[in-house]
Amino acid sequence: MATIQDVAKAAGVSAMTVSNVINGHPNVRPATRERVLEAVDRLGYRVNVAARNLRRGRTGTICLAVPEINRPYYGRLAASIIAAAARHGLRVSIEQTGARRENELAALSLSRNRLYDGLILSTVGMGPADVGALDVDHPVVILGERIFGGPVDHVAMPNEAASEAATRHLVERGCRRIAIVCGRLGGEVDVSSLRHAGYLRALAAAGLPADPELVVTAGSFTMQEAARRVRERMAEGLAFDGVFCVTDTVAMGVLRALADAGVRVPEQVRVIGFDNVDESAYLVPSLSTVDPDHDLMAERAVTLLAARIERSGPGPEREEFTGPFRLVVRESTGG
Repeated sequence: MATIQDVAKAAGVSAMTVSNVINGHPNVRPATRERVLEAVDRLGYRVNVAARNLRRGRTGTICLAVPEINRPYYGRLAASIIAAAARHGLRVSIEQTGARRENELAALSLSRNRLYDGLILSTVGMGPADVGALDVDHPVVILGERIFGGPVDHVAMPNEAASEAATRHLVERGCRRIAIVCGRLGGEVDVSSLRHAGYLRALAAAGLPADPELVVTAGSFTMQEAARRVRERMAEGLAFDGVFCVTDTVAMGVLRALADAGVRVPEQVRVIGFDNVDESAYLVPSLSTVDPDHDLMAERAVTLLAARIERSGPGPEREEFTGPFRLVVRESTGG
């Protein structure tokens, strides 16, 4: 295998000049650059990226830690992060936290030990009380709900505004008893509490009562759990003409429960989800949903992380970025 010294000898220049050409430094004469590149091509020289990264104290690999890799949303997120990272010359290693607080904290504390240049962490279990754990000595970007006062960059979905728009869409389609299927609501700020807040805002704006009976809580955001809980509530006599589901996966379970009960969608009940996963367009009926622009959020998260990696030291104040969204109206709401 050719070395940088072989290229330098063939091109009649120093090894430093070859390095400058390979790294795109501007202060190399065009004729010299052309001669070096010709020698590189002729000798089949390949840059040893691992050695170069080692000299720079980097591995060229970042970590993406997500709750579950077998959910459609996180699969879509991972694909977008990998594509964005490639544009920055980075590779991605994926870890699963199981939506458990202790595993998210472990991902934060062990990221440097595992030779990652930085970490993109999708938080579910962590909350505002864990702010101190974010004070680490390596670049971190948080994806998910706001960690108040956190010392790291944060990329969030427009949870409240998008949920309000989704619920308002159901109101505009004539729904008056709108259920929400979400996780358990407690004191912590999480995806359920934020999307429930948007749901309540839309009801208030339409002059509709916020009936606690219409809040269907599920133990997890799975199709099975969502279907089970909706079947239970319908068996108890709960009546509704619209459903806002906090994820598309939840909405898939709700559609199954309604179909099993002989309820026609959208004729009798209209359903809207959140995430615009690829599968949502191919359901029968196809699912109306919120599209939070996954690609833009992924690009922003990777760009922020790459900038912190390149800076290798104290930088500007952390950045809070909330992405845009759009409603995708399909058959499940009469689109």
